[in-house]
Amino acid sequence: QVQLVESGGGLVQAGGSLRLSCAASGHTFSSCAVGWFRQAPGKEREFVAVIAWSGSGTYYADSVKGRFTISRDNAKNTVYLQMNSLKPEDTAVYYCAADYYGVLATAIADYDYWGQGTQVTVSS
Repeated sequence: QVQLVESGGGLVQAGGSLRLSCAASGHTFSSCAVGWFRQAPGKEREFVAVIAWSGSGTYYADSVKGRFTISRDNAKNTVYLQMNSLKPEDTAVYYCAADYYGVLATAIADYDYWGQGTQVTVSS
């Protein structure tokens, strides 16, 4: 069992940066790939980025590639999403999710555990 708690969201101007954190509890976290997803009002939840359990592999949605960086510190049971050059269209609730023994999955159905989400609002 893995419990996930996101933090670091907030209000930022376009062009600014935020770093989201996903803190996990549970002894199986280091065996999980961890992904970030987001959901804007009136839209479906969409994939943002994923990192392998070892941290050696990552994959990004085209919409964030080159602007967002995902990383993890297994010693701290935490995954980060560094978001730079933010745009108003990045406004959404951001969720982290854990895929037990997963490998860079992008589909929501592949993930076993989810956090409660953190709001990111980018003003123009």
